[in-house]
Amino acid sequence: MSEGRWSDLTARALSAVVLLAVAGTEIWLGGLWFETFIAAVSGVMVWELVRMVDPDKRGVAVQLGLLMSAAILLSWHLPVIAMMPIALAPAFVGASMVPARRAAILGFMIWISLSGLGFIRVREGMGFDWMLWLIAVVVATDVAGYFAGKAIGGPKFWPAISPKKTWSGTAVGWVAAALVGAIAAAMLDRGIGLVLVSVLVSMASQAGDIVESALKRRVGVKDSSNLIPGHGGFLDRFDGMMGAATLVLLVGLFYNPGA
Repeated sequence: MSEGRWSDLTARALSAVVLLAVAGTEIWLGGLWFETFIAAVSGVMVWELVRMVDPDKRGVAVQLGLLMSAAILLSWHLPVIAMMPIALAPAFVGASMVPARRAAILGFMIWISLSGLGFIRVREGMGFDWMLWLIAVVVATDVAGYFAGKAIGGPKFWPAISPKKTWSGTAVGWVAAALVGAIAAAMLDRGIGLVLVSVLVSMASQAGDIVESALKRRVGVKDSSNLIPGHGGFLDRFDGMMGAATLVLLVGLFYNPGA
């Protein structure tokens, strides 16, 4: 076993424990506690995004982060007709204030806004159990993929974008998600369809990671920030969760597993 191959495991594990403890508490509390937590994390991700794209705009990064947090927290409590304009407004403000890679700023800030509202909707609309299912699918995908990729290795999934990801880790992540889906289906008395949805959510979480990796490649940075030891920044840690939440919202238009 190569020590270098596993050198970041301790930092990753400790950071994951802290993140799970904080996020778990907020999910358990729900309501305004959870909404504020999601709004704050979304604001931090916007701060990281702006600093990656244009490091000179430090003040703008803080302003847009605060604006995003306020928009998510406010929009959730507004009628539907006003919710989306308020939630998406920070993205257009950001695109006007950060002309460098305007399309990336606009796209990522819209993604952050929608996923933030999506998390709140899953917790507050579908319930605690379904929030745990979503998190379990993404965590199982990430953890299983990490260990399988390190232990098995093999061909790279997309070396030009994410050089550490392997086909073995990717496939094992799907299997882990299917197992989570099967367990959830049995516990929540749902059909086999939840297993398929879980695999699709797993794929969406991996896609979210790849999209964020592509942006980092383009702007020439390794991590979105160094706020989380072993994981980089909040965008690095929650990109998969954002991809998963987005897919759950889209699937929910046709199939609501919590109904």
